[in-house]
Amino acid sequence: MDPEMESRAVAKSAIRLTLTDTRAEESAMKEQLMQEGIRCVAMDFGGDYLSSIHKMMEKIVSLAKRDDVIAPVHREEGAVAGAARDALYQVASKATGLSVGGKIAVARLGEHVAVAAFFGVGLGHLNEVCIGMSHRSL
Repeated sequence: MDPEMESRAVAKSAIRLTLTDTRAEESAMKEQLMQEGIRCVAMDFGGDYLSSIHKMMEKIVSLAKRDDVIAPVHREEGAVAGAARDALYQVASKATGLSVGGKIAVARLGEHVAVAAFFGVGLGHLNEVCIGMSHRSL
């Protein structure tokens, strides 16, 4: 892959992974991305947005280390935590004060890592949909 296109490929991969509906679809997407050299991990999440930001950041960093998307070193953990924070804050204007439900994903290819968050945001049956994504270079 053209090194200049790696950041776009990683960002698109993280977003595509958040859009999967089932565990089977998520697993198939991970396998496909792995064949392209892109390591990734995703997690489902639901709960109050504001009180859960810290928890979501901790969990996605932990999963990225566990699934060998990143190495357990300070700069890689920090890159994922920072990208996760940015992605989560991109949805803040729609999610603050409400509950969210959806998926967060991390994708990595070489020195590029991206975190995407795709959420349904709502109050009862009145739902909004939002997505946030952030990229870091290690």
